[in-house]
Amino acid sequence: MDTADSPTKTQPSDDENYNLLCQAHEQFNNAEFDRCLELLQQLETKGESSGLILRHNRAVVNYYKGGCTQHQALLHELEQLSDGKTVGVSLQHAGSAITVARYNKAVIYYHRHMYGTALERLAPLVTRLEALEKHMAALVATLQLQLLLATNQLNRAEAFLDYLQYKLNLVASAPTPSPNPTPSPSGANEEAATTATAAAAALAAAAAAATASATASGSGSPVLETTVARVAGESGSALQLLQLLTLVLNRKPVVIPEDGTPQFAALKAQKYYIMKDFQMAAKQLMRINNECTLAGTVTPQLSTCIANNMGVIHLRVRHYAIAAKFFQNALRFDQQLADNLRQSSLQTMSSARSCEIMYNLGIAMLHLRRPKEAFQCFLVPIKQYHSNPRLWFRMAEACIMEHESVSKVSTLMSDSLPLSCSAQSTAVPEPTLEFAALCLRSALTLARQYKNSFHMAATTEEPLDPKDSVQHQLWSQQQDNNFCNPSKPISLESLENMLAAIYAAHSFVSLRLGDYVTALEMAKQLLQSERLSDAHKLLGNMYAGEALIMMDKAPEAREYLEPNFMSTLNALDLETRDWQLKSLEAAQNVVRYNLAVALALQNDFQAAKNLLASLSHPIVSNKAQILHRYVEIKMNATSAPN
Repeated sequence: MDTADSPTKTQPSDDENYNLLCQAHEQFNNAEFDRCLELLQQLETKGESSGLILRHNRAVVNYYKGGCTQHQALLHELEQLSDGKTVGVSLQHAGSAITVARYNKAVIYYHRHMYGTALERLAPLVTRLEALEKHMAALVATLQLQLLLATNQLNRAEAFLDYLQYKLNLVASAPTPSPNPTPSPSGANEEAATTATAAAAALAAAAAAATASATASGSGSPVLETTVARVAGESGSALQLLQLLTLVLNRKPVVIPEDGTPQFAALKAQKYYIMKDFQMAAKQLMRINNECTLAGTVTPQLSTCIANNMGVIHLRVRHYAIAAKFFQNALRFDQQLADNLRQSSLQTMSSARSCEIMYNLGIAMLHLRRPKEAFQCFLVPIKQYHSNPRLWFRMAEACIMEHESVSKVSTLMSDSLPLSCSAQSTAVPEPTLEFAALCLRSALTLARQYKNSFHMAATTEEPLDPKDSVQHQLWSQQQDNNFCNPSKPISLESLENMLAAIYAAHSFVSLRLGDYVTALEMAKQLLQSERLSDAHKLLGNMYAGEALIMMDKAPEAREYLEPNFMSTLNALDLETRDWQLKSLEAAQNVVRYNLAVALALQNDFQAAKNLLASLSHPIVSNKAQILHRYVEIKMNATSAPN
């Protein structure tokens, strides 16, 4: 393959072409694109044998001449170049041009946030990475690692890093472990982390994007080969930063150097965040902001990332109002980038993070009990992350919260009044119960599918040497449970918790919509769930009992509403949740009240009266008095002589 690092001449007769190549290269570096195009035209007129490479370079120069905004035209040209069907070109030159074209296509898709497509386009180059010229291999490796991190394939990214280190020697040895590393639990508080840190590493990752300046580079291209050399040098530092980021995200102890750049400082903030030292993470981000402000190097990209990450930190410590304010600031900064993406450069396009920030803001709005705003926020990321079951569930939560706030309907069984059927289509994205049911069906289908394909990481008795581990398993065979992008990969426990929450919400919504068969089925599925929390056990029994009563099956309902199971519940599980039942006593009173309703429906008025006499908690006291009067009336009517 033609992989010259600079224009070369093979015979004395090539002197003139060689001089033209050097001149074209110089003009390109000086941004004299019109003159560069003239020189390329002269080369083509002279019958330069590498016509395919000249065609590629002409497309690249035109792209730069247009301000790096006409990426669609460049992409169209690259598609034609990389299909391998061009005739009249030597295999050597064709192979070089096709390699570069494929790489540049992947870069374009990366900057357009089309990470899956970028991975597909880059795959043929990655499979033959060892055969590529060194500069090109470094570029491909850098982009591949970025794409793996962008798609939350953290295990695969670490294995790929080992492959680069021990097979290709493209990155330095692993950084020295901290002398006294602080362990971080691998599955600690995953729910909060996955909802909050969608873009937590955006600053470090964006700074590592050497591929941004490599968009139009071409190894083996006579005009741009020194551009490739320059970018390859940058990709060396980018690979180092990506190496550190990969190890940090995989919770490996590393020392992050202090080099004075915001990239490494942001990576240190990421490390503090993962170690749950949120105060130090916030201080580190503010330090970056202050230093860049003094240096006059603050950009909308930097401001966006800092504001978003500050919001992430406050979200984790439950300062929801402050978090929402930071996310709104991040959106304002991001808007400066995203105002006109169609006319923006690829680098600007890749820096826009509104989708992830709206995801985070929606979570904050849910915690602030502002469901309409949360719902509107979630509509933005759902267009891109439509396979994320947690996001569908969050949308359903917003719908439920909005319905409850408007209708003031209590979750207690006696208030379950039939709702009039709305004429609005369930396909219309509005925060209604009908749309909540649609969201929950999507969430349940996806979550079940992912549970069936959940990958249990293999464990070994003794840790393998890194070199042996590369031989033991190819990096491409590694798997990640990254089902909830843009959130981090999830554990089996968090997947089970999500399924339980979906079952509970689905049962509740079905009760409100009068679909008691589905409500009962979902409640039973909830009670059969693994690792069931005490709070969900309570909800499962209550919803099953209510569904059976509404189906006129009060005797069966009593099996679920008997208060015996309450003695095994953990009071702390109720007290730490953001809902009405703040204590075990409150939960016991609710269950007893619902059982009294079931007994009254079976005409067992004395048993119902005895239960009602034991209810004193404010959460049910008013309803208990009303039911008590009803029971008294029924008892008097029964005992009165005919």
